[in-house]
Amino acid sequence: MKALIPIEVIEKKIFFLRGQKVMLDKDLAELYGVLTRDLNKAVWRNLDRFPEDFMFQLAAEEFQNLMFHFGTSSWGGTRKLPYVFTEQGVAMLSSVLRSKRAAQVNIEIMRAFVKLRELLATHKGLAQKLEELEKKYDSQFKIVFEAIHKLILPPEKPKRQIGFRVEESKAKYIVRKRKP
Repeated sequence: MKALIPIEVIEKKIFFLRGQKVMLDKDLAELYGVLTRDLNKAVWRNLDRFPEDFMFQLAAEEFQNLMFHFGTSSWGGTRKLPYVFTEQGVAMLSSVLRSKRAAQVNIEIMRAFVKLRELLATHKGLAQKLEELEKKYDSQFKIVFEAIHKLILPPEKPKRQIGFRVEESKAKYIVRKRKP
């Protein structure tokens, strides 16, 4: 079965804020095919389903950082600070937005969150293994590490001497006697 929205598109809309993976209300509305105000209205009608760990409003500084991150000076007349939804909040949106598209999009978003979680776990595991190897073999490979570091550094440029030198063997032929 072909995905309604490619996972790569969804992954680009997931951000890391306040130690959590989140999605902006405007991005979710775009994916669900509704207006941002309609998505937010549906949430506000069911606010008891969205505690702070499911949804929160960005602070002004966070919003400015996001705009700077994207290199945009404004987001099309955004008057209110946007809301962001955590993974649990996105899952709860499927119960608030009851369209068939919302259910299908929600499945794709959940797959994207799971994929990102797996990638993060893999990277943490690799980083730990590398650190363990460095600690274990650091003393044995100290010479190798030093040699690698020397190879990485650019070579020192020799100082050039200004002027010229005359070699002894050539000097004999250059000196001429003058006739009186």
